[in-house]
Amino acid sequence: MPEPEETGRTFAENARIKVEAYAAATGLPTVAEDSGLVIDAIGGRPGVESARYPGATYADKFANLYLELREKPQPWSARFVCSLALLDKARLVGGDTSFACEGRVEGHIAPEPRGANGFGYDPIFFYPPYGCTLGEASTEDKLAVSHRGSAFRELRRYLTAG
Repeated sequence: MPEPEETGRTFAENARIKVEAYAAATGLPTVAEDSGLVIDAIGGRPGVESARYPGATYADKFANLYLELREKPQPWSARFVCSLALLDKARLVGGDTSFACEGRVEGHIAPEPRGANGFGYDPIFFYPPYGCTLGEASTEDKLAVSHRGSAFRELRRYLTAG
C-alpha cells in the first residue's frame, strides 16, 4: 500500500498520520512510528526530515550537518526520538489513538563520524555512558538504549498490563 505523506511537524503527528492511514487501509489494529535525530544547535534539525535531510548517502548527510554545525559551539547536544502510536480496531471509527509513547536516547554529535555498526546517523551520535558513538557500540549495547527499542518496550508493557 502507498505510504501516507508525512506532513506532521512532530514525530508524534507523523506517527499518528501513518497509524491512521494503515489502520484505515487494513481494518486491523495497527502500530506505526516516526523517528529521527534532533540536534539542538541547529533548531532541532534534521528532526522529522531526518530521512529526507539533504544528501544522497549518509556520508553526504553527515557532511551537510557538519557544515551547519561548524559555527556552533560544542558540545552539540542531540537525541534520537521515536514516537509510536497504536490504533486498535475498537477505536477505528472514532479515529482516536489507543496508545502513544515516545522513546529517546540522549547524547551529542561527535566531532567526526566514527564506527560502522548500526545504520543511519549512528556514526555521528556520541552516547556518553558508553564513551563512543552508536556506530562504534556493539549491537547488543545499542539495542539496550535504542529509542525505538524503548518505545516498543513501553508498548509491550501497555499490551501486557492487566
